[in-house]
Amino acid sequence: MAADAARAQDDTELLHRWSAALLAARAGGAGPDPAPYGTELLGRWAEPQRRYHTTAHLWAVLRRVDELAPHAPGPADLALVRLAAWFHDAVYRPDRSENEERSAALAERALPEAGLSAAATAEVARLVRLTVTHDPAADDVNGALLCDADLAILAADADAYGGYASAVREEYGFVPDDLFRAGRADVLRQLLALPRLFRTPYGAEHWEAPARRNLERELAGLTAEA
Repeated sequence: MAADAARAQDDTELLHRWSAALLAARAGGAGPDPAPYGTELLGRWAEPQRRYHTTAHLWAVLRRVDELAPHAPGPADLALVRLAAWFHDAVYRPDRSENEERSAALAERALPEAGLSAAATAEVARLVRLTVTHDPAADDVNGALLCDADLAILAADADAYGGYASAVREEYGFVPDDLFRAGRADVLRQLLALPRLFRTPYGAEHWEAPARRNLERELAGLTAEA
C-alpha cells in the first residue's frame, strides 16, 4: 500500500510538472486542459516492457535538466527542453529501432492539439530526434541540456550504474546472452569513442570522468564473459 501511495504521489507531481511546462511553452496562448495529455504520456512510461525507460527515468531526466539549467552555456527554452524530456522515450519498444522517430512523431501530433505553436512543436520534435545520436551542435543549448540530462545516468555511482545496466539487460531479455554482450559492447565502444559525452560545461566537469570509468568497467566485464 505504501508503495502504491508513493507511486500515486510521484504521478501527481509529474503531472504538475507536465502542466507547468506545457503552460509555459504556450507563452500565454490558449489551449485545452494539459492534464489528459500528461496522463496519456504517463501511461506510456508505465508500460510493462519497460525496466529502465520508466517514469523513474523520466523523473531523473527532468531533475537533471533542473540541475543543469542554472549552468546553461547560453539562453535556453527550458519549457521546450522539459517537454522533450517527456516525449523522448514516450514510444519505447526494445525490439524496434525507430523509437525516437516514433516518439518525435507523437509529439508532432499531440502538441499542436495541446495548444503549442508550430515552431515550438518543431523544436520539441527536433530535440527528441537528437537523442538518437546525443550529438548536439556546439551552439545548440537546448540540445546540450536534454542530451546531457539523458546521459547523466552514465556518471552514477557504481551501485546505481549497475542497476541501470541490469535494467537495460532486462528490457532486452528476449536477446540471447552472447548476442546481447556483443551488441552492448559495441554501444559502449561507440560512447567511449566520442570526444565528449557531455556538452554542457557543468556536465563535462562533473560527469565526464565518472561516466567513462563506468563505461570502461562495464565493457571490461562484458568482454571478460565472452
